[in-house]
Amino acid sequence: MKTNSLTIRLDRDLDRMLTRASRKTGKNRSEIAREALRRQLRVSQFDALRERILPQAGDCGFLLDEDVSARVS
Repeated sequence: MKTNSLTIRLDRDLDRMLTRASRKTGKNRSEIAREALRRQLRVSQFDALRERILPQAGDCGFLLDEDVSARVS
């Protein structure tokens, strides 16, 4: 698989957090950063989808997360 690289600047606090997470998990800093970026991008996609379907969901009586949970439980 071909990979690309990305250079980012980290403030001191974030750099320390990343280093601690790396030591604690045994994963390298790049792996942790990729996982965090992947997770954040998925959350953003979910939020965008949710905003898009919110009007239709409301029309069907799904106004809260609890409405969905009650229907699928």
